[in-house]
Amino acid sequence: MPAALPSLLAWLAVLLLGRARPADACSCSPIHPQQAFCNADVVIRAKAVSAKEVDSGNDIYGNPIKRIQYEIKQIKMFKGPDKDIEFIYTAPSTAVCGRLLDTGGKKEYLIAGKSEGNGKMHITLCDLVSTWDSLSPTQKKSLNQRYQMGCECKISRCLSIPCFVSSSDECLWTDWAMEKNNVDGRQAKHYACIKRSDGSCAWYRGMAPPQARVSRHRGPLSQTSAFQ
Repeated sequence: MPAALPSLLAWLAVLLLGRARPADACSCSPIHPQQAFCNADVVIRAKAVSAKEVDSGNDIYGNPIKRIQYEIKQIKMFKGPDKDIEFIYTAPSTAVCGRLLDTGGKKEYLIAGKSEGNGKMHITLCDLVSTWDSLSPTQKKSLNQRYQMGCECKISRCLSIPCFVSSSDECLWTDWAMEKNNVDGRQAKHYACIKRSDGSCAWYRGMAPPQARVSRHRGPLSQTSAFQ
């Protein structure tokens, strides 16, 4: 290899990085809403009433770390500490994974994120944040108990058909493969992965008690009858 080639490759890498769009700095892998619920420390229904930029210490170079502080009005807590959440923090822009909220005080959100203690939580662009009106009746119902019932289950995203489960405690999420890369499809809107009495997991749909409406299908996703 010519001696100048490594330097040329390094220069090209810097050039390409310099041309990258700022938004490319933050990317998130799609997850089912139930996974987002289970991964979060705090899940609440709330309104944002005000926002301001605040300092949150310094980085390793001594530069101040800026965050947006949202003052919120909590309507209901589905998961989290005994103390109500009063403030939500996030990065100042979506380019660094910040999540922007409407502060008009009229729009209600479902917000899932990490607890910071003392009535505070932190959210990123990768956390579950949806307007309350956009949720399906099944999703709203599942927040009270059903999602929690499946937190020991594993939800695996199926990228293309066919795909297979690797264990009995796994549910295959097929929205991406069967609905043209739609991560907000039928399974996301209408299904929860529930752990059954025998330790296995299966999709459950609807508002009826889980015993009556749990799908027993856990095989190849070329068989779609379980999701009708």
